[in-house]
Amino acid sequence: MKKHEWREKTEEGATRLVTATRHGGKWKLQSRLKSDTEWTQFPVIELEDLETLRELLWNKYQRNRIPHEQVLEIDALIEAAKQGG
Repeated sequence: MKKHEWREKTEEGATRLVTATRHGGKWKLQSRLKSDTEWTQFPVIELEDLETLRELLWNKYQRNRIPHEQVLEIDALIEAAKQGG
């Protein structure tokens, strides 16, 4: 299982911690505010999070840390999310 993590600021100024994992060919995403202790699981990954994950994966691919197939998987998920399905 490969884990990808990032932090981002919310509109309120809080820090949001995000973890995306790939296991068995499936992607899962969870996040929480830095002040929280419980993680929130997302059965469907939002488009904005997919785009951030894609940027993160592209950077890792450029440094030969992940295979290109993982970037293509996220591209397909982004395309499906844009088409509403």
